[in-house]
Amino acid sequence: MVYHSSFVNEDVESRACGCPLLPLKSHIKGPAPVSDQDTTDIVDEAITFFRANVFFRNFDIKSPADKLLIYLTFYINIALKRLEGCRTLAEGTKAIINLGLEKVPVPGESGFPFPGLFPLPQSHDEAELFRNYLKQIREETSGRLLSVAYRPNGTPNKWWLAFAKRKFMNIIIP
Repeated sequence: MVYHSSFVNEDVESRACGCPLLPLKSHIKGPAPVSDQDTTDIVDEAITFFRANVFFRNFDIKSPADKLLIYLTFYINIALKRLEGCRTLAEGTKAIINLGLEKVPVPGESGFPFPGLFPLPQSHDEAELFRNYLKQIREETSGRLLSVAYRPNGTPNKWWLAFAKRKFMNIIIP
């Protein structure tokens, strides 16, 4: 059974492309509201549920937050694929930084992995808001992923990097 987001009934003031802009425990500048450090946010959920959810080909969406969980699961899969050949934390950090510098596509643009999952942006401002939110959430996910994909001594954690070989929802990672 697929793990769903616990942010089902979140009353969020702002949305973009049908996705709630959920709060993050983040120091990274962006459009996401700041959450308390002692609470669980969507990035924590995505990392916690990744190893279970990556095995599923279908994902029943029960809330708009599930769409974000799907996107983050796919992004973690891409990040692990990039970390697969990195033997040290320094190499992994460099690979993740390079991944973060790539252009973040939004619904309706080529390269967006889930056409139809999110509605198309109604305006250029909404597209930029969603792009900036995805960029912020990707950067936050990357930083937290490094702490689980590598042990404190800087060596790779094979129990995480082994999941780089998995295809999430049968999507082939370039």
